[in-house]
Amino acid sequence: MNNSKSKTQIPSLGTKPVVAAFDGGDITSDAGWLLVALADRKIGLTDALAQGVVDARDPAKVEHPVEDMLKERIYAIISGYQDCNDLDFLRSDPALKEACGRNAITGADLASQPTLSRFENMLTRRDLIRMAKEILCCSTAQIPKDSREIILDVDATDDPTHGSQQLTLFNGHYDEHCYVPLHVFATGSDGKRRIVASVLRPGNASYKTGLIGTLRAVTKALRKRFPRARIILRGDSDFGKPLVRSFCRKYGLRYSLGLASNSALLGKGTETMLRTAVTKTVLGGDPVEYDEFSYKARSWPSPERVIIKCEVTQEKLNPRFVVTNMSRAPEELYEFHCGRGECENGIKELKLDLNSGRTSCSRFLANQARLLLHTAAMVLIQVIQDAAAGTRYAAMQAGTLRVRLLKIGARVVESVRRVCFHLSSSHPDQQGWSLIADRLLTG
Repeated sequence: MNNSKSKTQIPSLGTKPVVAAFDGGDITSDAGWLLVALADRKIGLTDALAQGVVDARDPAKVEHPVEDMLKERIYAIISGYQDCNDLDFLRSDPALKEACGRNAITGADLASQPTLSRFENMLTRRDLIRMAKEILCCSTAQIPKDSREIILDVDATDDPTHGSQQLTLFNGHYDEHCYVPLHVFATGSDGKRRIVASVLRPGNASYKTGLIGTLRAVTKALRKRFPRARIILRGDSDFGKPLVRSFCRKYGLRYSLGLASNSALLGKGTETMLRTAVTKTVLGGDPVEYDEFSYKARSWPSPERVIIKCEVTQEKLNPRFVVTNMSRAPEELYEFHCGRGECENGIKELKLDLNSGRTSCSRFLANQARLLLHTAAMVLIQVIQDAAAGTRYAAMQAGTLRVRLLKIGARVVESVRRVCFHLSSSHPDQQGWSLIADRLLTG
């Protein structure tokens, strides 16, 4: 245990002087790691990830198995410790040791930062592909089996870089040097959005970089588990390209994809735009008009159905277009399409709450490994959210769950027969914490 003997004298806050010292012994501030470990055991995520890694190290010299390092790293990310340097101290934390399968007090310490960094850099492209497949399998397995319709939301985001990382390039759209990771989320009959794939891409990646291969893997995994379900792909105008629609037709997917405005589309939508303008002039307010038409660009093999929504924003007409092979009414279809905004919320949760932008390794593959670790952390958070159904924790995002559910102090006592975590007696929702633990245990 890394203990500091230094003491801090604090002016009296009550009736007596205060002294603060890091000498409390076997105490953890993150007893919620026990819940994370239960969530992991429930779906077998880190076990599966470890099976996908070929460990080329000499078995006689291995002190920290791959599975232990995966657990240590992913669990730390969930609790907000995205930096490997933190684990030089947390490797002795009794809750983290217990969660990773070692005795809380008498068990050996977990891996240090140099060991974990070497692990991230030893992973090969094949290891990463297998790990990505295991994340996809574990995540899709959480979608309710009775789902007859599964919605796939695909989107890209920026991951700013600040160093000499491989394949970090300037991106004009984001106006910065960055990576451009691609994320795919799936929503089943329970209405819950689940991340199923994350792919790190170079800073100059186009819309199609890694897209078709990722969608193919996701579609095959869903078809295997849900052979009769209808799969719908949603995306913004970056993905409303002939290549993507061709993929959807080949694999039997429905689609609702944004279209970038052009003169031909504006010409087709003239009547709708005029109707919106007249309504605004005569009646005022904020009129919104929907319509549809058949449209074929030169590069398209055949005409397709396009939905137009036109409204007035900042005193200007604002037409937007969606191409689809679905038969819903224009307004209903466009409202459905707008649901893809939840995908952006999922990316925000991954980036801000789980710090997925921590791709600071010099090697590109090591940064892809980090992105997968953060994605795996998101999968475990989703399992905890499922277990919290019906409680006030169910709708909480990762950052709030961390503060309200995982960051709980405990004094740890290990005897010959058992390990006891004496959780804080002042925790505000002891019943809720225990309920979620029970659900993860009985599942």
